[in-house]
Amino acid sequence: MTKRIPRHLRGFTLIEAITVIIITGIIASMVAVFIRSSLGSYLDTTRRAELTDAADIGLRELAREVHLAVPNSMRLLNTGGTAYIEFVPSKDGGRYRSEIDGSASGNFMCTGGATNAKFDVLGNMPAVAAGDNIVVFNDASLNKGGACGTLPDDVYCSTGSRATVSAVGTNDLTLGTALANNTVICPYANDRFQVVDKNIRAVTYACPTTVAGAVTRYWNYGYNASQQAPTGGSSATVVQNATCSVSYTPNVLQRNGLLAIKLTITDASGEQIVAFREIHVDNAP
Repeated sequence: MTKRIPRHLRGFTLIEAITVIIITGIIASMVAVFIRSSLGSYLDTTRRAELTDAADIGLRELAREVHLAVPNSMRLLNTGGTAYIEFVPSKDGGRYRSEIDGSASGNFMCTGGATNAKFDVLGNMPAVAAGDNIVVFNDASLNKGGACGTLPDDVYCSTGSRATVSAVGTNDLTLGTALANNTVICPYANDRFQVVDKNIRAVTYACPTTVAGAVTRYWNYGYNASQQAPTGGSSATVVQNATCSVSYTPNVLQRNGLLAIKLTITDASGEQIVAFREIHVDNAP
């Protein structure tokens, strides 16, 4: 005699299992329709946020250095599908004794000829070391053609408004050679000088203008009388997969120049953002 199994102990049939699978699949498909758009929006937003952060960091880094640039050292070159933004950043600055006064004797800048290779620093000594460059009164006569001999006020010229510090005293600086533009800077009401780091010197940001590529920062390659693509020195990538549109209005001998940059960044999925920034450049020497 066959013993009957109670209903609550029985299993389920294959038909019942298939029915449950089908119903579960239908419900999952319905749920996926509702969450697909939300998930896609979340992923798109994440990608845009990452691109925006990359653009913001790159432009902030550039703006921070431009705001420290030696007056009238900014210049722009568009060639070969790349925009080269070049300037000379300063790490510190101070005031020099322009001439002797009744309070004390000492070394002063405005002595004429080659005797201005040593001068007193007024106030606290800035962050300066032997080998750094001192720049004084880099005015509006920017060197466009490389004729450094006729432009003694250009920071990019070895015989210009730039000289190398050979020794740092308690309250004075000694230069390896006198500033060639001594007759230009004296008298000079503000008596200011800028300090340029010997390990940085001129800086260039290179950005593709036609085909997307890396925005690259170059430094410590020296000084070029006429602007060109930097060679040698050090380099680092700032932003990947980017193109730039750059313009610069110097407004020389006025308070500010204006550097305008439109930066477009695209990721591997095709997501794209466009960031625009205007950076004011202090050109008052």
